[in-house]
Amino acid sequence: MVGEPASGEGKNHRNGSTRKRVLTDDGHVEVTIPRDREARFDPVLIGKYQRRLPGFDDKVISLYARGMSTREIQGHLEELYGAEVTPQRISMVTDAVSAEVAEWQSCPLDPMYPVVFFDAIRVKVLDEGVVRNKAVYLALAVTADGRKVVLGLWIEQTEGAKF
Repeated sequence: MVGEPASGEGKNHRNGSTRKRVLTDDGHVEVTIPRDREARFDPVLIGKYQRRLPGFDDKVISLYARGMSTREIQGHLEELYGAEVTPQRISMVTDAVSAEVAEWQSCPLDPMYPVVFFDAIRVKVLDEGVVRNKAVYLALAVTADGRKVVLGLWIEQTEGAKF
C-alpha cells in the first residue's frame, strides 16, 4: 500500500544522531551518539548524561601497542564509537607514554641488586605489515628492601642463550 513503510521497517526509522562533548583524561572529544524516535536505544560505552569517558587514553595506548598507526586508531574509534578524534590528539596520548618510557630509561640503577632474573617470552609482533614471532627479553631485579624493578626489555628475532 502507498505510504506504508517497507516490510521490516516500523515507525522507528530515520532516527539520526546527536553530538556530545565528552571529557577524557587529556581533554574533550566530540562523539556522535545514535538515537531513535521511540527512545529504545541506550548507549553502552558512554551512557546517557555521562560527560566523562574514563580510560580513553588506556584504550588508545592499547591499540597503539598492538601496532595500529595513528590513522588506523582514528578510523577504529570513529567506526566503533562514533568518536571523532584527531590524529594530533592520538599522537598527544601516545607521546605522553613515550615521555614516561624515556624517563624510565634514564633513571639511575642501584649499585647492587641481591636478585636478578632474566627471562624471555615469545610474542606476535606486527613488523612491516607482517605478524612475526619475536622474543622479548626481560631483566627483573629485586632490591634490598624487596621491591621489584624492571631493568630492561629487549626484542630480538629469536630466543637463545647467546643473547
